[in-house]
Amino acid sequence: MMEKKLVVAIDGPAGAGKSTIAKLAAEELDYIYIDTGAMYRSVAWKFLQSKQDFSPELVSKLAAEMTITFKQEAKLNRVFVDGLEVTDEIRTPEVTEIVSKVSAVGAVREAMVAQQRRMGEAGGVVMDGRDIGTVVFPHADLKIFLTASAEERASRRYKEMLAKGMQVDLRQLQSDIEARDKQDCERKIAPLCCAEDAIFLDSSNMSIQEVASQILTLVQEH
Repeated sequence: MMEKKLVVAIDGPAGAGKSTIAKLAAEELDYIYIDTGAMYRSVAWKFLQSKQDFSPELVSKLAAEMTITFKQEAKLNRVFVDGLEVTDEIRTPEVTEIVSKVSAVGAVREAMVAQQRRMGEAGGVVMDGRDIGTVVFPHADLKIFLTASAEERASRRYKEMLAKGMQVDLRQLQSDIEARDKQDCERKIAPLCCAEDAIFLDSSNMSIQEVASQILTLVQEH
């Protein structure tokens, strides 16, 4: 009998390590990793490329017309918009600054959710974001809400950015993360919240490997 391929949903606030953990888990399970945050960042990047003033109509049109794909290569999850690689371009501070505003537009979310559901139809996927277990895949086989304190999340982001040679202020990072949390939790469409049937996991005092191992154990139990 073939082992059932699950849909694993990992939700949580910005900087909780969802992407890193989801990538590791997908690699171990030989599942497809779908980085939903990268999808919204791709829309934000496309909007910035347009050099136009922000409007819900414009970002909705861009989201509806673009195709986002992923390619796993040497432990790197490469992101493409209409065939053009944007893996690094979507991680700039300019994109980070606008992405919450872009993702709060209803039609943008509808376009991205439609793409995400198509990608996850056959199972065997690990998907992370802020509303995967509540909106995108409410019937996911396994739902995890991964979080960490704002201080810990800011510290992790600070180290990541320093390693990339970027000059950043730790206090400003924490302030930005707290503002992003408030924005994500209070938005009218698909706010960030823990699904009732999700397993709550606080990674503040855990290593990446410890969190990934715990998630793999949960998948095996399912």
